[in-house]
Amino acid sequence: MAAQPPAEDAPKTLYRSRGEREIAGVCGGIAEYFRVDPRLVRIIALVLLFIPGSPGLIAYLIAWLILPEKPDDPPQDASAQQPEPEA
Repeated sequence: MAAQPPAEDAPKTLYRSRGEREIAGVCGGIAEYFRVDPRLVRIIALVLLFIPGSPGLIAYLIAWLILPEKPDDPPQDASAQQPEPEA
């Protein structure tokens, strides 16, 4: 049986963020993917939006349509979190 790679070596997936969301979560998702401050990504997106001839708005709308929302974290097993009662 092959060994599982460590979590930090696992391939990352780009999602729209659920937590760092202002409009659709695109900038927040990009920030989570690259592990940077979401405000930095939003500033860059805003600058790209106002540069004449820049595809910033179209790129954002396409990302909104094709990027999936980040799935909810799976629920934790309640028995694993609570200590067993002493007898």
